[in-house]
Amino acid sequence: MNSNPNQEKAPKRVAIMGSTGSIGSQALDVIRDNPEHFEAEVLVAHSNADLLIKQAIEFKPNAVVIGDEAKYKQVKDALFDHDVKVFSGAKSIEQIVEMETIDMVLASIVGYAGLASTINAIKYKKAIALANKETLVVAGDIVTKLAFENAVNLYPVDSEHSAIFQCLVGEFDNKIEKIYLTASGGPFRGKDRAFLANVTKAQALKHPNWVMGAKITIDSASLMNKGLEVIEAKWLFNLKAEQIDVIVHPQSIVHSIVQFTDGSMKAQMGLPDMKLPIQYAFTYPERIKTNFPRFDFFNYPQLTFEKPDTETFSNLALAFKAMEKGGNMPCVLNAANEIVVQAFLEDKIGFLQMSDVIANALDKMPFIKTPSIEDYIQCDKETRILTTELIKK
Repeated sequence: MNSNPNQEKAPKRVAIMGSTGSIGSQALDVIRDNPEHFEAEVLVAHSNADLLIKQAIEFKPNAVVIGDEAKYKQVKDALFDHDVKVFSGAKSIEQIVEMETIDMVLASIVGYAGLASTINAIKYKKAIALANKETLVVAGDIVTKLAFENAVNLYPVDSEHSAIFQCLVGEFDNKIEKIYLTASGGPFRGKDRAFLANVTKAQALKHPNWVMGAKITIDSASLMNKGLEVIEAKWLFNLKAEQIDVIVHPQSIVHSIVQFTDGSMKAQMGLPDMKLPIQYAFTYPERIKTNFPRFDFFNYPQLTFEKPDTETFSNLALAFKAMEKGGNMPCVLNAANEIVVQAFLEDKIGFLQMSDVIANALDKMPFIKTPSIEDYIQCDKETRILTTELIKK
């Protein structure tokens, strides 16, 4: 018996890894607005038990995981009457993606912590909406190889990589000459080192265009976020370092550009709103109607572009250096950066010191040309210890 071609598709069941963070919360906004298209099947949070409970009561997932085991009882008790399975701990975060009822995993746990669950999700052949750039920064060679072997698609959620992905639709047989990742320049665009020497975390956390979590906002202010995105782009689109360029675009309307071998360029544009790339990753290859605000050219009579200042903001240069050297160096870069950003947020080091410490860590950590996953785990651990010691000096 033939199925009815007009029959409605069942909603896509999504596991949101990092549901209480900025990306996870916005993904739930997308799900809330499109209940006929999506369901929250699993919600995972590190330690924000109160918000996780609130989300679980509203979205009624099959299961939730709270990373902080000390908060397991609080979550379990609060959801006792809501028919939601509750798990806790790092191992549960890694294993929850194995559930057969999951259609897609949104990898939005911040930093290195998101690597294990993403790798496991790929092994279990789940489609990945990738918001955790560090996964590819740390172990891009292993993750992309694993995705290929398991025929798993990685749908980029970062606005810049989503833009590249959107520009490549219909162009997969055509060679990329170059990509341009755009950067807003952050809150300190145009400032010199003398100014940056005295900036506070409150200043650094005020991004001019995007609403994001603390870690990514600091990375954006230091241009490390763009450096991590450069490395992510290399793996997502199989590019060489010389095929990737960064341009500062303060208005954040052009999200990125692809240049093809005939010189033609495609750009993806729109107002800065992460819900659009999240939704596109969920619905690809379809686009579904939204009520998002629309871009009006007359509100932006000028779109401007500048060269990034890599002398003042040396993190971007450090990222290119780590990418070009390859091996475990991007892993070192990421681990050192996670430690220095936390130290900056805790007022232990200044803004400019972050780059100095990362550069020092890159020089001091031993180079491994072709690391295994065990090497990456060890390298991450050792870099964090070294970086913490460097901060104390």
